[in-house]
Amino acid sequence: MKAKEPTTPRPAGPLTVWLLRHVSTMIASLGRLARQPFASFLTVLVIAITLALPASMHLVIKNARSLSDGWENALDFSVYLKIGTSIADAEQMEKLIAQRADVGAVTLKTADAALEEFKIASGFGSALDYLPHNPLPHTLIIRPAPSNTQASVVLLHEELGNLPLTDVVQVDSDWVRRFLAILDIVQRAIGIGGILLGAAIVIIIGNTIRLDIENRRAEIEVTKLIGATNGFVRRPFLYSGFWYGLLGGTLALALMAYGIFALRAPVARLAGLYNGRFEVLSLGFQESMAIVGTGVLLGLIGSWLAAARHMRRIEPR
Repeated sequence: MKAKEPTTPRPAGPLTVWLLRHVSTMIASLGRLARQPFASFLTVLVIAITLALPASMHLVIKNARSLSDGWENALDFSVYLKIGTSIADAEQMEKLIAQRADVGAVTLKTADAALEEFKIASGFGSALDYLPHNPLPHTLIIRPAPSNTQASVVLLHEELGNLPLTDVVQVDSDWVRRFLAILDIVQRAIGIGGILLGAAIVIIIGNTIRLDIENRRAEIEVTKLIGATNGFVRRPFLYSGFWYGLLGGTLALALMAYGIFALRAPVARLAGLYNGRFEVLSLGFQESMAIVGTGVLLGLIGSWLAAARHMRRIEPR
């Protein structure tokens, strides 16, 4: 019986070789960071805090907007009709206003219903029954349509105030609009601050990679002497920036998660004092991935800028 000839292993394809080189370089870069745990941890911690600052402010704005979503009724305003207006005229006016495109809803509160509410709220009770007549007017509670702008809401107030049966238009929603405007300003300020802090991360990582390049100068010269290209020599430093960004982003999420955990109980206690219930919102999956992705991107940018600049200055003698 003829023995089988040994089969020669098939050479790996170029894509497999390319992947193996990158995986090997990635693991070696992580190992280099692990051999300097204290210095690496300090760099990662600085990156994490820098990422967590704007992300935390974004989370504060997110919770504030969530809280303000329950203030829809504060955007309503009241149209007090003239004393002596009949219920039929008030109902007719309610129907006419409800047909407007800039009005979302209209509710008529009659004078009798308003007096009953006042009896309960004031505590005077049956003492108000001795009044010679009901001093309260019929009231139309108007909710503007969601499509309104601030200018159109002001125009709506003016037009309703000029109606023949209107006595007073009372608006209590200005503070809500001011609050939302302040949130918009703070959101833009956070964006500007985030850009500046992102630049700081690029500088921090770039300076860390620069020091690493200087410490490995002799190794780089020998590697270039045997024919290595700048891209090949630059690759480990790019992966170092990748790991700094990835670990910094992950640690930033951990810091924020701890902060949310620490705030849940006090916020719930405060909401309970106001007979309310408010749950602190945390970061969503996409927001969390955006923080980690931003850290990785900034890490790659910082390491590439540092490596590309300093690599050209190192040539074998």
